Amino acid sequence: MSKNYVITRIRSQQIGFLLEDDRLVEVHPAREQPSLLGGIFVGKVRQIVRNIDAAFVEIAGGQTCFLPLAQAAHPILANRPSDGRLLAGDEVLVQVKKDAVKTKDPVLSANLSVTGHLFGVQIGTDNGIRYSKKLTNEQKERIDQALKPLLVPAHMTLIVRTGAGEITDPEALINGARRQIQRAEHLLQVGKTRTVFSLLTERHPDSLRPLFDGTMPLPDRIVTDDREVYTAVSAYLKETGCPAEAKLYQDEKIPLPLLYGLEGKFREAILKKVWLPSGGYLVIEPVEALTVIDVNTGKYTGNRQTEETFRLINREAAAETARQLRLRNLSGIILVDFINMKNRQDNRELLLYFRDLCRQDPVPAKVIDMTPLGLVEVTRQKRERTLAELLAKENGANEISGDGEGTGRQVSEEL
Repeated sequence: MSKNYVITRIRSQQIGFLLEDDRLVEVHPAREQPSLLGGIFVGKVRQIVRNIDAAFVEIAGGQTCFLPLAQAAHPILANRPSDGRLLAGDEVLVQVKKDAVKTKDPVLSANLSVTGHLFGVQIGTDNGIRYSKKLTNEQKERIDQALKPLLVPAHMTLIVRTGAGEITDPEALINGARRQIQRAEHLLQVGKTRTVFSLLTERHPDSLRPLFDGTMPLPDRIVTDDREVYTAVSAYLKETGCPAEAKLYQDEKIPLPLLYGLEGKFREAILKKVWLPSGGYLVIEPVEALTVIDVNTGKYTGNRQTEETFRLINREAAAETARQLRLRNLSGIILVDFINMKNRQDNRELLLYFRDLCRQDPVPAKVIDMTPLGLVEVTRQKRERTLAELLAKENGANEISGDGEGTGRQVSEEL
C-alpha cells in the first residue's frame, strides 16, 4: 500500500491530506489557533477537587485545563522537590491529551511522553523497553538485537512503535532510540528551570503536527508545493532518520491539488451520503450524543440472491465506515445500522472483518458488539474536534445542524 502525505492550500487554507493507494483517509486543516494536543507546558495548579479526583491547572494564555489525579501519580514539579503529592499552587509539567471540545476544557496528564514515528519515550515509568503489539515476533527480535547496547534511564520507558519494524539498519534503530531518550532528558532538564506557563515543546501548524508528533502512520512520501514546509519536513526526516521521502512540487501548469484531485476528495469528506462501489450507500448522521451510520442498498443492480447481496454491501459498508471514522475524525459512540442478515454466521464474519479494519486505526477504536436490533456499537477515542466541526469553526459557520448536512453544504460552497 502506498501512503502519500500531501500538504498544500485549498483556497487560502493550508491542509494536510493523507492518501493510501490514492484514497483520502485523513485530513488535517491548519487553524488560526493551532491545536494544543501533545504540547507540554509548565502549568500552575489552581485547585484540587477531591470529590472528582481531579485538579484544575492553568497553562499558557490563561487556559484552564482538567487534570485527573489518576494521571498525576508521579508529578514532575518545577517549584519544589517532588514528594508524590500535588498541591494547589504547584508548578507542574503537564501534557495536553485532549483538545478543548465544545464546553469541555482541555484534558491534561502529568505522565509525560515524547513521540516520533519510530520510537516514543514515557517519562516516570521503569519498564525498560516496550514493543508495539502490531510488530511481528521477527521484527521484535531484530529490533531487540539492535537495541542491546542501549541504556534506558531508570525513570523512562522506551516505546518501540510500529514504524520501527520497517527499519532494517541496526545503526539507524539505535540512533533513533537514543535521539528520543535525549529529547526526553532535555525536556526534563529544561522544564524544571523554565518559568510557569512556558511551552516546552515546539508548536507546529496542524497540517504538520500529525507528521511531527508521530500520531499519523509514516507515509512513503511527503509532497508539498510550499518551500518553507518542504524545508521543515526535510530537516525532520534527516533528524529522526525516518525513511520517508520529501518532495517539493513545482509544476505551475498542474497545481498540486489538481494533480491529486484533492478538492473533489475533500468535498466528499463532508457530505452526508457516501456511495459504495456496488451502488449501495452510507448515510452519516452526527447528533449531540453519538453518530449514526445507516447502510442502504441504494442503486445496487446485481443479479445475486438477496442474502448474498446483503453480505456484499455490508462488507463494502464496513470497509468504508472504517475509513470514514478516520477521515471525519468521528469519536465517542458510533452506531452502524448494517443491512439485516438472517444467517448468524454472516453476522459473526461481518463483525470480525469490521473489528480487524478498526484495529488498523491510529486512534483507538473498538467494535463492541451487535445489538438484538442489528446495530453495531463502536467507540472511538476523542482527542480533538471532528473534521466538520473544525471546518465550520474556521469558516465562521455554526456547529453541525440537525439535518447533518449544514456544515457540509457551507464548506462545499466555500470550495
